[in-house]
Amino acid sequence: MNTPLIEACVDSYASCRAAYRGGADRLELCAHLVIGGTTPSTALFRQVQRDIPVKTNILIRPRFGDFLYSKEELEQMCEEIRTYRELGANGVVIGALTPDGDLDLDAMRRLMNCAGNMDVTLHRAFDVCRDPQEALEQAVSLGMNTILTSGQQNSAVKGAELLAELQRQAAGRIRIQAGGGICADAIRELYPKTGVTAYHMSGKIELASPMQYRKENVNMGLPSLSEYTLYRTDVKAVRSARAVLEEL
Repeated sequence: MNTPLIEACVDSYASCRAAYRGGADRLELCAHLVIGGTTPSTALFRQVQRDIPVKTNILIRPRFGDFLYSKEELEQMCEEIRTYRELGANGVVIGALTPDGDLDLDAMRRLMNCAGNMDVTLHRAFDVCRDPQEALEQAVSLGMNTILTSGQQNSAVKGAELLAELQRQAAGRIRIQAGGGICADAIRELYPKTGVTAYHMSGKIELASPMQYRKENVNMGLPSLSEYTLYRTDVKAVRSARAVLEEL
């Protein structure tokens, strides 16, 4: 439970390759990280599974937005979990809330059932739940392996106080994994304050698109995002985080 862990949150083959080269212990494979991540395609997972020898967990999130899911969305999530279990993924990353901000235990039990003996992480739905201490106990009772959290703040550094409390409360029953603004410097600051040894990072950098012809002022998605900026995991960022964690 206390073995140092760097997990890279990645949404492309190039980022998976970079994370592996940087020394990531595990991947969280997603799509569309720029909007917080959604479930990735099975085609991408098959490429990663074929070429990159590192454990891969799959984000199960059908859409951008809140974590209050309809009957049809839960049906979709269950089907995706079963598919990735059959394909041989190491684990899944899940979460569902009630309208009142508690863990939706009925939905979570259903998702856990579909996961079987896969590794299961409670994702950052935890960071917008009403009572994190209660949610931790519920995650333990569900048999989950990990809670990914920023300490209910916009960054893990800002959430260090709650992360330390959660680490004490967990007492080895479930792993607390810090995520949100994680880099080498953040790990150096967080570890002595919290005792957390598992970290989740994208390590992303901005790259200019190689497109020569550019049609400006036409947006395919959010107007605030340029179609000609690519976000990729940086080998050096992951390698630096890995080195700091090993040092500490």
